[in-house]
Amino acid sequence: MNVSLSPDLERLVHERVATGQYRSAVDVIREALRLLKERDVAFKELQRDIAAGLEQLDRGEAGVLDIAAIKAKARQQMG
Repeated sequence: MNVSLSPDLERLVHERVATGQYRSAVDVIREALRLLKERDVAFKELQRDIAAGLEQLDRGEAGVLDIAAIKAKARQQMG
C-alpha cells in the first residue's frame, strides 16, 4: 500500500521520527492508526450510552444530570 501525505502531515511524521520518539515513519503511522481505532471505539461507546440515556428518558426514568461526571468521562474517553 502506498500512501500520499500532505506536506504538513509528512513534516509531522518526520518531526516525530527526528525526536527519537519513533524509529521510523511506519511506526508513526501505525501509532496514528492505533489511536484512530481507539477513538472510534470510544465514540461508539458514547453513542451507545447516549442511546441508552434516551431510552431511559422515553421510559420516564430521567434523573438529575451530573455534568462534572459526564465531562470527566468524555475527557477520559477522548484521551
